[in-house]
Amino acid sequence: MRRQQGMRLDDRYVLYLQMAGLYHLARLNDRWFRLDEALISAFVERWRPETHTFHMPFGECTITLQDVAYQLGLPVDKCYMSSQVQKYAVNCSWFQETFGECPEGADEEIVRRYARAYIMMLLGTQLFGDKSGNRIHIRWLPYVVRLEEMGTYSWGSAALAWLYRCMCRVANRNVIKLAGPLQLLQSWIFWRFPRFRPPGYETFSWPLASRWSGYNPSGSEKGPRVQMWRFRIDRLQDREFIWMPYSSPDVLQVVHPEVLEPRHMALWRSMTALIYFAVIEWHQIDRVLPQFGGVQPRPHPALDIDFLMSNNGRGGDRWFPFYLQKWHLLWDSRAESVLRFDVVADPGPSHEFLEWWSQHGKRFLSPETHLGDPRAVLIPVEASQRGPGQVPDMDRSEDMPDRRRFERRMGVGTRRSQRE
Repeated sequence: MRRQQGMRLDDRYVLYLQMAGLYHLARLNDRWFRLDEALISAFVERWRPETHTFHMPFGECTITLQDVAYQLGLPVDKCYMSSQVQKYAVNCSWFQETFGECPEGADEEIVRRYARAYIMMLLGTQLFGDKSGNRIHIRWLPYVVRLEEMGTYSWGSAALAWLYRCMCRVANRNVIKLAGPLQLLQSWIFWRFPRFRPPGYETFSWPLASRWSGYNPSGSEKGPRVQMWRFRIDRLQDREFIWMPYSSPDVLQVVHPEVLEPRHMALWRSMTALIYFAVIEWHQIDRVLPQFGGVQPRPHPALDIDFLMSNNGRGGDRWFPFYLQKWHLLWDSRAESVLRFDVVADPGPSHEFLEWWSQHGKRFLSPETHLGDPRAVLIPVEASQRGPGQVPDMDRSEDMPDRRRFERRMGVGTRRSQRE
């Protein structure tokens, strides 16, 4: 986000940003906040790639398309983001030096050119940044050329797919850096975990992530702070997580009307593929029904998509809408996979779920000596009053296990030269 500060948001860009559906995201540049690396690290430790959820003492929770819409103000119910991926990138410094400030008196074509550069920087730093932190990928050139068509793409679902993939990658012990739209992750934490919020940020504005404008976390040593956050997370109770933070009157007063369109709201409850070029992730909201007002029953086994997880976004010679056609068709038919379940006054995990979770969930990360063995904590009484809940009916997709090693072994000796 510091890279974006080198390119001023000119009022003449606003029309094109609105056209692209990125104006609300651009406004966050004027209200940016710093990331708390220790807090984010403690939460990423809780991320489970197989379920795309954070494993907490009280159950599972995750970032959904609803959160992307409210926190960043991005459109979701539109076309997927996919094509081929070229191999080249441009230094951010070149963008800043060349397009840092649009000249006074510039004609419309020059303004459009500078607006294209601003949008590329916006996408490459705030939504789809990689671990290099100083390059902008040229994959965005075919999109910014057609500014009038940029508003037809689901930036929200692509951003969520990229955040999922980045957190799944860093779950590997050999990966130490985390990329992706981390301002989305941190704002999501602050909105849903009141105990972790910084004090004094009570003013709401749109998009909701702008609430934390000016936040500057402690710069003390990261290691002890990660342990502190880990310990505080392990002591969380069900009532200390806000299942539905966006239903308050204060939020409804500032929310943009487009977010509340029925087609967008329906997509939040869709079990579908999230697409960002070669990155395919799964929107597993059946495991977090209380975030949409339901009662969480014992969930189905998670979908095995290890094959999709093995795709790293390279392979520019492939046309992804054809190579990964099945998953693109799932997004096209997303309206058919919307889950239907009862909305209750007191959403949360059911008694059946909590019994299962206490036996199978990864609930605590701190040593038992630090926690005083909270594993003996009884299931809350209110959980038995919510009813058992039901897993919504859905058409389950086929598992996609990673069979590359097996297939390579099966191919040994099949050519004449190898047999000889």
